[in-house]
Amino acid sequence: MANKEYCVEVTAESSYVEERSNVAADVYVFSYRIRLTNSGTKTAQLISRHWFITEADGKVQEVRGMGVVGENPRLEPGQSYEYSSWSQIGTPFGTMKGSYQMLADDGQRFEAEIPEFQLVAPRVLH
Repeated sequence: MANKEYCVEVTAESSYVEERSNVAADVYVFSYRIRLTNSGTKTAQLISRHWFITEADGKVQEVRGMGVVGENPRLEPGQSYEYSSWSQIGTPFGTMKGSYQMLADDGQRFEAEIPEFQLVAPRVLH
């Protein structure tokens, strides 16, 4: 059962970046926008991220790092934070999912799940 004190909800939206992609070289670039909302009752700070980027051929890139876009946002209950970033894959479609590692002001560590979202170049799916 989820603990309502420690709860950060994550939503994601992606889009294809045609001008940075090179289909002939199997380079597909996608931007994505992430929104984190602290729906818990404890203030918490984003410490690190852990991503799984899966290409259409089954290849998986695992990415870990501190913060997001050089920041470690601190979210009070009810507060949201948004950022944009990008990813490059070698197939015209794939998926991303993962988690953010959070630290509440009271010292409790918890994870905020990043639900899986699709990366799809136009004219690929019929």
